[in-house]
Amino acid sequence: MTNNDVLRRLRFIFDFSDSKMISLFALADHQVSREQISDWLKKDADPAYKDCDDSQLAIFLNGLINDKRGKKEGAQPEPETRINNNIIFRKLKIALNLQAEGILEIMALAEAELSKHELSAFFRRPDHKHYRICNDQILRYFLKGMQVKYRDVE
Repeated sequence: MTNNDVLRRLRFIFDFSDSKMISLFALADHQVSREQISDWLKKDADPAYKDCDDSQLAIFLNGLINDKRGKKEGAQPEPETRINNNIIFRKLKIALNLQAEGILEIMALAEAELSKHELSAFFRRPDHKHYRICNDQILRYFLKGMQVKYRDVE
């Protein structure tokens, strides 16, 4: 999945307006324009389409965490310069304050079966022997389950 896909899906799931999207970036101490948001949300074939890079998506997800959980005192965490599905998954887990059972329930809403052991492998350090890379399909299932749960749409 591209960063733009993730951004589009999260905007749809939570029904974020342009101004809400801008405020989420601001919660992570980053300013973006309505034009930037608009260009990132366009379809790939649109001539005005622009790639949302890894650090921009990390900033957005940090802002989502601040919005859902409250902003921590002090300096904000530095956004990652490289992001992968495991990091996106972890940030969404933190933002929504989910434990393993909650994630598995969301996955079930998308008709995806995972064990707790499989799930925990996604949140381990990359150098851990049981670490597993989260592929696009797993992240898609999670986002689809979130859509069913938070948007109440199939």
